[in-house]
Amino acid sequence: MSRPFFAARLEEATNRRLERLLRRMGWKERVVAFTGYGDPTFVRVMARLILVPDRSTAGVLSRELLKRRGWRNFMAQPVVRGTIVVHTTHGPVEVPTDRSGYIDVRLENRGLKPGWQRLTYSTIDGRTTEGEIQIVRSDEEFGIISDIDDTIITTMLPRLFLAAWNSFVVHESARQAVPGMAQLYHDLLVDHPGAPLVFVSTGAWNTQPTLTRFLHSRHFPLGSMLLTDWGPTNVGWFRSGREHKEREVRQLAEDFPNIRWVVFGDDGQHDPTIYSEFSRDAPGRVRAVAIRHLSIAEQVLAHGTPDTLEARQLDREHSVPWVTGDDGWELRGKLGPVLAELAPTNLDPAGPGDTP
Repeated sequence: MSRPFFAARLEEATNRRLERLLRRMGWKERVVAFTGYGDPTFVRVMARLILVPDRSTAGVLSRELLKRRGWRNFMAQPVVRGTIVVHTTHGPVEVPTDRSGYIDVRLENRGLKPGWQRLTYSTIDGRTTEGEIQIVRSDEEFGIISDIDDTIITTMLPRLFLAAWNSFVVHESARQAVPGMAQLYHDLLVDHPGAPLVFVSTGAWNTQPTLTRFLHSRHFPLGSMLLTDWGPTNVGWFRSGREHKEREVRQLAEDFPNIRWVVFGDDGQHDPTIYSEFSRDAPGRVRAVAIRHLSIAEQVLAHGTPDTLEARQLDREHSVPWVTGDDGWELRGKLGPVLAELAPTNLDPAGPGDTP
């Protein structure tokens, strides 16, 4: 096996030194649990092991910074190649973390019933936390895959600065949801109780707690999240956001072989191409594609030009139904008739309903 890219080796060495220093300063291990999914045979468990300041020894400045949504997420040091204990119904399972403190593993499902369940995670010294996981029925045939930024959340900032701004500066209450998207997802899931909603984004795992709070405050249904790590990879400086999305949507198709997905994205980046290739390469697994049109200002901020980045993908013929719209209400009006042809639906194309 070839050696990892030098930036990855440097990152690991730096994190190890910082970890030793912070442990001497009294920082403690804590598990950050991410929302997972599974079916009656398996569970996909995702979490991260970090060091955080001990509340009794943190200074006033640290405590004030930790109150800010982004600093609370990023003032944490990964535990390099540590251990997270996953407490299953048949006993604890020790799972090693990677060089950035993450775990993403599949475990046998022994007794978790369909629906939303809770798993307990702990550090080796017994500090526990709980995380949610959705168990999907093996015969489920409906599911939603959704992008996040510019699809359900709009932030009028250049993509280059979007992550830093959302992470360190803006409180989640200052972000804006795309009108109608929460209602649209609720209506779809009313017709299919127990169906999975999975958010697939190129955002960093550090922002998952913030995103979860934001979506809850804007009345979005609960869903699993598949985010990414922004650090260097074993082969280069940065991970490919497009490859991350392509890999995850294909993994979902493999994990749930009976589901035909309704997939949501926007035309500001590569979603049209990703979903077009997904529907082509996984025939019968995509029910419909819904793409949000960005405004001219949003297009400029997304990629630097006023034009749709992948207009050709939107104009070509597709093997599955495609709808486009400026917001959730317009998508709702167009998607309702499309899905009604496939199966009965709760979507009323006549217009908006009451936000839950």
